[in-house]
Amino acid sequence: MVKKEMIAMLLAGGQGSRLGVLTSKVAKPAVSFGGKYRIIDFPLSNCINSGVDTVGVLTQYQPLRLNSHIGIGIPWDLDRNIGGVSVLPPYESVQGSEWYSGTANAIYQNMEYIENYNPDYVLILSGDHIYKMDYEVMLDFHKAKGADLTIAVMPVPIEEASRFGIMITDEDQRIVDFEEKPKKPRSNLASMGIYIFNWKTLKEGLKALKDQPGLDFGKHIIPYCRDKGAGLYAYEFNSYWKDVGTLHSYWQANMELIDIVPEFNLYEEYWKIYTKSDIQPPQYFSPESEVSRCIIGVGSEICGKVYNSVIGCGVRIGKGTVIRDSIIMNESVIGENCEINKGIIAERVTVGGGVVMGIGDEVPNDTAPQIYTDGLVTVGEKSIIPSGVSIGKNSVIYGETTADDYHEHHLPSGSSLITAEE
Repeated sequence: MVKKEMIAMLLAGGQGSRLGVLTSKVAKPAVSFGGKYRIIDFPLSNCINSGVDTVGVLTQYQPLRLNSHIGIGIPWDLDRNIGGVSVLPPYESVQGSEWYSGTANAIYQNMEYIENYNPDYVLILSGDHIYKMDYEVMLDFHKAKGADLTIAVMPVPIEEASRFGIMITDEDQRIVDFEEKPKKPRSNLASMGIYIFNWKTLKEGLKALKDQPGLDFGKHIIPYCRDKGAGLYAYEFNSYWKDVGTLHSYWQANMELIDIVPEFNLYEEYWKIYTKSDIQPPQYFSPESEVSRCIIGVGSEICGKVYNSVIGCGVRIGKGTVIRDSIIMNESVIGENCEINKGIIAERVTVGGGVVMGIGDEVPNDTAPQIYTDGLVTVGEKSIIPSGVSIGKNSVIYGETTADDYHEHHLPSGSSLITAEE
């Protein structure tokens, strides 16, 4: 039997419904981020930078693009004969088939994979957070405390603490209590959803609670460990960490990359973020183009003006077009003489000439006001927008649309125009 000190289990099967049409055909960890990356690149890069060379990636919802992106793990140096990266979808066994019904249930269904490496410790990660963390330092903390379970926590403003799972600790960082989204929080230490378990402790909890519907770490496994008297400790993390679970947080995290002094720096030599990179030609900027405070992906052709935006790889922006405060993902084509304000344009979108996006008053979206907010215009992948139309704020477009879909060539603020099958 192969022996590994610690292996990672990366939970990447979530739908990410709060990202709206961006995740209609793709799992949230596979959504583009920062021009050239995908969200899952960050925890995968953290693993290899931390010396964790065995990673199980648990997929479920729309896994095709995620599986294709990960492949055999070459970009992250995870193409190993022993260990490396393994994609772990739900499967059928003698007892029947079952979807992953909760975070801990997904781990339970893959206990045999973990046993293959006989680890001392198991690192549980989420596939949809943007951050850099040295898991080896967290493991050193875990060992020094003699912990059975260590939970990574992050201080948050006390007025925001009710949105998180909150840990209450003593002076030795031992967790004495925890509360899930408390109305009156007693602490501001929020769980990051990053755990290091002693494998013996985790295995015992998974077996004891295996019949629990929707078996979850926060609701079931962690309370079980506490009630059994296990040593629970909080590892405080004080660097950049962002849950890009909503369209606004996703847009905001991208915009933070182009700050003059970005809080989250993609250019550090000592902690690189790795990704699968397609072969692309160089960037091209025409004599008429103008670019300020932007990330521009390779293979892009810029003939217009782009300000405060994140542009993916292979994007084409036509002459006379002005783009501000927007995200345009890989291989999208923006026609000539367009104006785009606070747009999130997914991959392989075609926008005709003379289109104006992000105008008018802010009106709540008519189908999902909790998702399409903050004045953003969201366009799903492979959508087609005809020439000469205008589009209001808090709107969403998904699918191939024609001029007949726009009353008097206009889509009012707060509108949803969905022609594709979701």
